[in-house]
Amino acid sequence: MAATRRLTHSVAVITLNNPPVNALSYSLRRSIIKEFVDASKDSSVEAIVLCGANGKFCAGADIKEFGSTSVDSVSLNHINDTIESCKKPVVAAIEGVALGGGLELALSCHYRVANVQSLVGLPEVLIGMIPAAGGTQRLPRLIGIPAALDMIVRGRHVPATEALQLGILDEVVKTNTIDAAVQMAMKVLGQPLENRRLGTLPVQAIPNVDTFLDTAVKRAKGQFRGAQAPLACIEAVKATLHLPFLKGVENERVLTASLWSTGQPQAQQYAFFSEREVGKWTTPSGGKWDKVPPKPIQTAAVIGLGTMGRGIVTSLSKANIPVIAIEQDAKQLDQGRQAVNALLDREVEKLKLQGKTSVPGNGLGSVKFTVDLGDLHSVDLIIEAVYENMQLKKEIFRKLSSIAKPDAFLCTNTSGLNVDEIASVTNRPQQVIGTHFFSPANIMRLLEVVRGQKTSLTTIATAMSLGKTLGKVAVLVGNCPLFVGNRMLGPYLEQVNYLLEEGSYPEEIDQALEEFGFAMGPCRMMDLAGLDVGWRSRMEQGLTGTNAPPGAPVRQRNGKRYSPLADLLCESGRFGQKTGKGWYQYEKAGGRIAKPDPWVRDFLDKYRRTHQIARHQANSQEIQDRCMFALINEGFRVLEDSIASGPEDIDVIYNNGYGFPKHRGGPMYYAANVGLPKVLSTLENYSKANPDVPSMKPAFLLRKLAAVGGPPIKEWRTQLGNTSSKL
Repeated sequence: MAATRRLTHSVAVITLNNPPVNALSYSLRRSIIKEFVDASKDSSVEAIVLCGANGKFCAGADIKEFGSTSVDSVSLNHINDTIESCKKPVVAAIEGVALGGGLELALSCHYRVANVQSLVGLPEVLIGMIPAAGGTQRLPRLIGIPAALDMIVRGRHVPATEALQLGILDEVVKTNTIDAAVQMAMKVLGQPLENRRLGTLPVQAIPNVDTFLDTAVKRAKGQFRGAQAPLACIEAVKATLHLPFLKGVENERVLTASLWSTGQPQAQQYAFFSEREVGKWTTPSGGKWDKVPPKPIQTAAVIGLGTMGRGIVTSLSKANIPVIAIEQDAKQLDQGRQAVNALLDREVEKLKLQGKTSVPGNGLGSVKFTVDLGDLHSVDLIIEAVYENMQLKKEIFRKLSSIAKPDAFLCTNTSGLNVDEIASVTNRPQQVIGTHFFSPANIMRLLEVVRGQKTSLTTIATAMSLGKTLGKVAVLVGNCPLFVGNRMLGPYLEQVNYLLEEGSYPEEIDQALEEFGFAMGPCRMMDLAGLDVGWRSRMEQGLTGTNAPPGAPVRQRNGKRYSPLADLLCESGRFGQKTGKGWYQYEKAGGRIAKPDPWVRDFLDKYRRTHQIARHQANSQEIQDRCMFALINEGFRVLEDSIASGPEDIDVIYNNGYGFPKHRGGPMYYAANVGLPKVLSTLENYSKANPDVPSMKPAFLLRKLAAVGGPPIKEWRTQLGNTSSKL
């Protein structure tokens, strides 16, 4: 963790070296300031270049040091001020990434040269913070308030070519970046540096700037519901208009302290670290999948080109893996081909912007479209992505057993069917695994990797490695109906239906849960997904319609409370957005703008009168508690059943697959933050009043943890025992 210095002609090249991403740890910061001060005093040095080792400039602060109470005598602000005030020209040579504190370091340099494939950005907002080493003050002075605000509030990673257009960079090169930076340093020798020191420049105001900033606040409140960091970012940038530079930097520190007191940065940093750690636990054989080398995947295939299959094909191609895409007939194949090619065309445009390709198709794996399963005889990995029907999936896997090469891995993209049952029809159950992508698969980050009873460690390692290659957050889970995410979703939606029965309306429930932080409330979400999807599943289970048990009470199934509301909507042809009406009404079939529907209000009122249900209009807090605690309680059962190895798995799944607000950390982190005794008492009270709702009966593990005082989430594992015994 050191910075080293060498002399090239009369230019001192200072290299940051702290693998893997040159994070600005305390020891590296001390080393940087020493080397920089020495170079500044060295009479043989006329200019200085800052660069990073191993093809990466700097990915920012070492977030393991966040919240440290130790005295820091060498802050990044101190380093940046020292660099900016240097009388010798300083050039940043950016390769790989310059993110967060890394970009703030580069902004303190007088010039910036970057490789065409590098990325720059200030993504602190993604971990609940603001740039606090002058980033909110220097960037607006360099590129203006609108562009700076867009980057900072969204935490966006900006490709070098766009950064050049914005004015962040002075030059973008395809050749050796450090050599180009040295050449620039020699070229600018003797030129005045006053207008290159961003801390001394005024910010360029725009017309109606106050209105612009007010609009930005309103937009951020709607987009980042409940998250405080985006609002603090706007407040920090706003200070450039009213405060001198040093006062603006001091304001960054004040805002940072204020954010820290909310607990949101801690929650988001927990979420960040959890993504790194998920899945690294022992399996029944005593082995650890992450210690077993994965098999390389040179070629892949996807069976089924519906919405999900198209996204999976695109994801594989984006990772430069050649793909064979299969459909059952020529018509569906042609539809799938057109849809996939449209998605890939967009990816090519993105790659062009990033400077990664200039010829269409470069940088993407080839895609071959076919209706012949026989074409799969030599691929390394096959992903089945047909619709959720067990018999169809088993038929496909039987065929694959005889077609695929002996060492090929067979994956099923089921969202909840039994992976062991699917594997049972093959001649290689040890090479069968669930790969539950989330839709749209080319965009959503989550991948639930589902281990069957006979799945080998090598198969697990290969599937998890593939997830990483595809840019996914892969989480290893056990095999049970609906796995982790969808299993927990059941009790959550169950409470939504009960709230509707009891007196709430769809827009009230959605508003409460969007205020909690969800981007979309559950009723809008059900309309988007299609109410008929769940309806078909319930019919297959014999819960509704003509398949319901003879003589079953309308509001009860197998002695448990049952709400037929969604079934009744479907029987009326209301399937959601696809039909232009569901819990809401839409401007047309396929429309996106949800409006409260008087028909639904009348339908709910009549339903309550028919069943003599006294109306109880729950307030926002009750709606949030009932829905969240139902979700959390099932999460504890998932842990009891060893379907997830720890609370982090559940939180990563919900943060990345179900829109749980990251500033709350995840459902299990939220439970720990609220206090397990409170969660327990709320569930107990509800369960006593509603004994026919077993999903709300407190889980044993919740009782156990609450009994020992509700320890911090990092201590839960000591209470779980060998939680991975079923994984």
